[in-house]
Amino acid sequence: MQLVNGIEETTIDARDRGFTYGDGVFRTFPMRAGTVPLWPRQYAKLAADGAALHLECPSQTILEADLAKIAAARPDGVIRITLTRGVALRGYAIPSAANMTRVVSWNAAGATRAAKDDGVHVRWCDFRLSVQPALAGIKHLNRLENVLARSEWNDAGIAEGLLRDVNGDVISGTMSNLFLLRAGELTTPALNGSGIAGVMRDLIIESARAEGVPVHIDRVTPEAVRGADAVFLVNSVIGVWPVAVLDAMSWSAHPFAGRMRLWIKNAENR
Repeated sequence: MQLVNGIEETTIDARDRGFTYGDGVFRTFPMRAGTVPLWPRQYAKLAADGAALHLECPSQTILEADLAKIAAARPDGVIRITLTRGVALRGYAIPSAANMTRVVSWNAAGATRAAKDDGVHVRWCDFRLSVQPALAGIKHLNRLENVLARSEWNDAGIAEGLLRDVNGDVISGTMSNLFLLRAGELTTPALNGSGIAGVMRDLIIESARAEGVPVHIDRVTPEAVRGADAVFLVNSVIGVWPVAVLDAMSWSAHPFAGRMRLWIKNAENR
């Protein structure tokens, strides 16, 4: 099911700048029993990413009306909200008159998105992310780097790939944010030049610090990943995935994963 500007529709105009230039932003998150967990956070992140691209976000009321239409027919699944600058004449210049397109779509939750209590198998990606500070952290529509990185494997047993930038620093998974645990302290990569600052990443950082767990947002090297006591991948759809195997390395199940999931559950219930 898909709504385009509030109307059930399966197509958009081929002149839409989201299609021609990747000119827009998006967010993907679960819907459960017709409710979006952490919706205020999802909306705030969508609006902030849009503002970074000089793209005004629709009001919460408008998007909530779209979500309600979908929930009435499909109360459980994965929602994606896409905002583009809309249809415009040819050329890179931002149109003076706003003509935004908003798309709210529903998909069934795939089996690979289920909780992985015993951990997942992960690989290193050969593809390297470019460095562009002006776009770092933003979930914009130009996701070709992630597409090319994810195309490196077809093994269904590998759940995710870890991405490094052109300098060799570890940034994230292809669809997830990364956390390392060592000596009771968490580290997540700084996203100053690449990567996406996800809602779940922010939540884990805030929750850990509220409980007195030190969190470092810093440069992460492959050696730091290999030397971690535990490695975790997070996003809004998968929640928390502990990493069990990374190439030739392996980690035993770590109880800190349960602590992270509890932080998420508590935030969702507030």
